[in-house]
Amino acid sequence: MGTSTIKIFIVDDHQIVIDGLRSLLEGTAPFKIVGTTTDPTTALATMQPLQPDVLLTDVMMPGLTGQQLAKQVRKAFPDIKILALSMSGQGDIVDEMINDADINGYVLKNIGKEELTRAIEKIAGGGIYFSEEVLTELEKESNKRKETEDAQLTQREIEIIRLIEKEMGNKEIAETLFISERTVETHRKNIFRKTHTNSVIGLVKYAYEHRLI
Repeated sequence: MGTSTIKIFIVDDHQIVIDGLRSLLEGTAPFKIVGTTTDPTTALATMQPLQPDVLLTDVMMPGLTGQQLAKQVRKAFPDIKILALSMSGQGDIVDEMINDADINGYVLKNIGKEELTRAIEKIAGGGIYFSEEVLTELEKESNKRKETEDAQLTQREIEIIRLIEKEMGNKEIAETLFISERTVETHRKNIFRKTHTNSVIGLVKYAYEHRLI
């Protein structure tokens, strides 16, 4: 940044959120809101002449997600810092935005002015910022991935879990995969043992929690 002013561009599909952010940030040094839009598909073109320092973007938006927008911005304007602002701190979504879109920070919409301004100032200065709740969700996501890796489920076993979730019995699974019912039964026993579950409901819950389905 060439000056002490931090120029901000806001993208959110709800005008009331933009109005709220504008009310919070305008008149608060060193922030200057240089542009906003409720249509993420126009954000890139609108931002170009404004040269913001920070993009403050929603995550779940119709037409173009925050993740897709962040990827476009990172490619077109690599110097712009990106702060995601969302209702959800779901670990897998945050993880994807970090790895796929290379964002600089992620905060939830339930934070107050003090934390928001701190987050913007930190990423504008070259740092990163993630809300405590977001960091907790990231840790949970990491633990789930580790549990899945530790379980050492084979691709065939994951395939069978997905068919079990579709309420298929052993015979249907065997016919679908062109294997014997006895083989399916062996796989089921190994699956329950590896996932430490003892019922179909428990297994399906495990599969959803660990993103196997």
